[in-house]
Amino acid sequence: MNFSLSSRDMGIDLGTANILITLRGKGIILNEPSVVAIDKETNKIIATGREAKEMLGRTPDKIKAIRPLKDGVIADFTATQMLLKNIVQKVCHRYGIGKLRVVVGVPSGITEVEERAVEESILQAGAREVYLIEEPIAAAIGAGLEIAEPNGNIVVDIGGGTTEVAVISLGGIVVCDSLRIAGDELDEAIINYVKKEMNLAIGQTTAEEIKINIGCALPLVSTETMEIRGRDLNTGLPKITQIDSEQVREAMAEPIASIVDVIKMALEKTPPELSSDVMERGIILTGGGALIKNIDKLISQKTGIPVYITDSPLNAVVRGTGKALEDIEKLKSILASSKKMK
Repeated sequence: MNFSLSSRDMGIDLGTANILITLRGKGIILNEPSVVAIDKETNKIIATGREAKEMLGRTPDKIKAIRPLKDGVIADFTATQMLLKNIVQKVCHRYGIGKLRVVVGVPSGITEVEERAVEESILQAGAREVYLIEEPIAAAIGAGLEIAEPNGNIVVDIGGGTTEVAVISLGGIVVCDSLRIAGDELDEAIINYVKKEMNLAIGQTTAEEIKINIGCALPLVSTETMEIRGRDLNTGLPKITQIDSEQVREAMAEPIASIVDVIKMALEKTPPELSSDVMERGIILTGGGALIKNIDKLISQKTGIPVYITDSPLNAVVRGTGKALEDIEKLKSILASSKKMK
């Protein structure tokens, strides 16, 4: 395949739940779960993404299937490096490109050691330059906000591992709060509720399906139900039962309340001049958590500020990394902290 030089720009959203990749001129070319399966004996990758996710909780002793990112940060350096290197090399091979310039969206709470680990693994995969961009900034760019303007915008990115709340003005973060409660915690809350109230043991995949299909932050107009399978804790045998949206809302109420609290905290710290902008422009919601039914209405009720869900909220960060590449000269000041490496 013959590609122009411009296609050698890649944007990556390194998420706790999913890794998304955008290629300049091609759009989003990869959206895979952030899971890697490794052979313990040879220390080689057996599978990544969807294939590896299907192995979670099902592997024999010699294989470990893990999510190397936890709560928005790198929990397993080696596995993260292997996963990134594998995915970037696969993309380069598939599209016949090399010597990439890469922008990676990372959590705002990332440490310098973690930054270096991300940079090095992408450089090892064959990139020539790596820039890091904080996820709330990338989400704001991806949501189409003019971040360089002297106006206040508030972005709430509810991801898999973290909820990031950022007030952005003049291309920088004025106020930022990060909470390690997001999609994964909501799944966990559903697992615990089903165990306690329904005497049923379910896995994370089932909990995630429940959240996506019938999860809600406020009661729905008509209650929705879903059939679930698990292990009866009394008999130890497999069992099929029903769960409804009201039960799921109750299960998720506590972590969702924590997400609302962190938004309020950020609003309380916002300078008055920017507060009036935020009141006028509203809160922009991005990330997978934005898809929970009525979460926008609940946040609006609790803060008194209008809430808008961006188009394709799951893709906001990766879209932002792609746009940052297109406008890299203008955005270099934002990307400067990424310590460009060659």
